[in-house]
Amino acid sequence: MAVITAPDKTPAATAPRQGRRIPPPLLLNLLALVLGVAVWAIVAATGLVDVPGPLSVGSRALDLLGDGTLAEDALASLRRVLLGFVLGTLLAVPVGFLMGWYPLARGLLEPYVQFFRTVPPLAIIPLAIVLMGIDETPKVFVIFLAAFLSSVVAAFQGVIGVDRTLIDAARVLGAPDRVIFLKVVIPAATPFLLVGARIGLGAAWGTVVAAELIAADKGLGYEMMHAQTYYDIPTIFVGLITIGVIGLLMDRLLLLAERRLTGWQERR
Repeated sequence: MAVITAPDKTPAATAPRQGRRIPPPLLLNLLALVLGVAVWAIVAATGLVDVPGPLSVGSRALDLLGDGTLAEDALASLRRVLLGFVLGTLLAVPVGFLMGWYPLARGLLEPYVQFFRTVPPLAIIPLAIVLMGIDETPKVFVIFLAAFLSSVVAAFQGVIGVDRTLIDAARVLGAPDRVIFLKVVIPAATPFLLVGARIGLGAAWGTVVAAELIAADKGLGYEMMHAQTYYDIPTIFVGLITIGVIGLLMDRLLLLAERRLTGWQERR
């Protein structure tokens, strides 16, 4: 009689297949950068699109760095972005928390927040210039508005998205509302706040460039508008790349802060 034996279930036979090793993210980022520059150079060399190549743009960037123009414009735009972004975020956090925690505040403030969210900050620029002049005030104001509207919604969603079980458990243990808000709601809403800050930062950069295109005597947006007048496409490219690099560095700083402040959060 033949004997039927069970299949061998050794660890080697039952172990899951190991997935392929993924290169480090930094290596992938560098590879993407090299590929992007290569495609740019090919497009410029073949004439498919009438754009300057990387060497031409790099040469123009060195010229602007050499005479100090690029640094001065970048600092002017960065100062406006930081001031409006910080003011908008600082105001958005308490307003969003009030809307999320108190139904009365939500009913009074939410209609205005939702209304102004449907109005692009760029549409406010002409009115801001008429009412506030052409100095720094209207530029900072529209940046403040863009950052505020992005962050206030994130703060509001962070508060109302807190797991109700955590709040009920804290109340059962005798914690007052003040302690619940400080120890439960704020930590749970922190990831939403940081995501809102990153979105607000991008909105702030887009707004400042538009504001400088309309009324400014220095800044990256002003330099790009001035270059457009003389069909100086390499200078426009330098401005675009500078905005992207500075914005990316600021976003990476916020992402680092997010990882430090939300280390307790489970990640995939």
